[in-house]
Amino acid sequence: MFTDTHCHLNMLDLTPYDGSIDEALAQARQAGVTKFMGISVNIDDHIVLSQIADNHEDVGYSVGVHPCEDPEVMRKASVDYLVELGQGKKVWALGETGLDYYHSQDFISEQKACFIRHIEASKILKKPVVVHTRAARKDTLDIIRHEKSEHGILHCFTEDLDTAKAVLDCGYYVSFSGIVSFKNAQDLRDVAKHIPLDRLLIETDSPYLAPVPYRGKSNEPKYVPYVAKALAEVYGCTREEIGEITSRNFENLLKGI
Repeated sequence: MFTDTHCHLNMLDLTPYDGSIDEALAQARQAGVTKFMGISVNIDDHIVLSQIADNHEDVGYSVGVHPCEDPEVMRKASVDYLVELGQGKKVWALGETGLDYYHSQDFISEQKACFIRHIEASKILKKPVVVHTRAARKDTLDIIRHEKSEHGILHCFTEDLDTAKAVLDCGYYVSFSGIVSFKNAQDLRDVAKHIPLDRLLIETDSPYLAPVPYRGKSNEPKYVPYVAKALAEVYGCTREEIGEITSRNFENLLKGI
């Protein structure tokens, strides 16, 4: 019923599960989660993520480099290498990539170049690109527009309505994390009201940003229904309806619709 479109499966705190990712996923399934996309932040994350995906039919993963990684790591992500890594059937997306000027303003040119290479690879592979942006709204939108990127996710959305409209106009989907459930996130919920239901996604971004009532604790995929619950209150429907809608949207995204 629920799809966690953005979870760092190789970074979860598995202590409650005696170190077993299999048990963590089983617990999520019991909570109603039926699909998971494990997200790479380092170019080598695909090694572990592919092993997890090979063992679980409902798990896919992305390949790519986060904009806060070392520039040397970013440079390894050539278009050819990303395309090579992205050939696998269980590779559902490129990224997460994008721009982050909040944590790193020293390597802006490297971030931009790496972001563009991910977009180029996504177009070659006809697979979506997962975009992270923080304190870099204008440059992120400029690159998406200039590179004619029409197939992607703006993940962990925390921006304003104008940004949402801009990426929606480009063909992107907008994904909300547990932040949308936070007591002090009313502005974000006000933006969410304007996102068309057919372009909406949900995620945990686990192990980060656990939703209410688990805020401050280590996040995991089994908490994604709480993101759906927060959005259900915004849209005036049930969390199950949000789960069904966003799961269908994710399937459409993977098909390129």
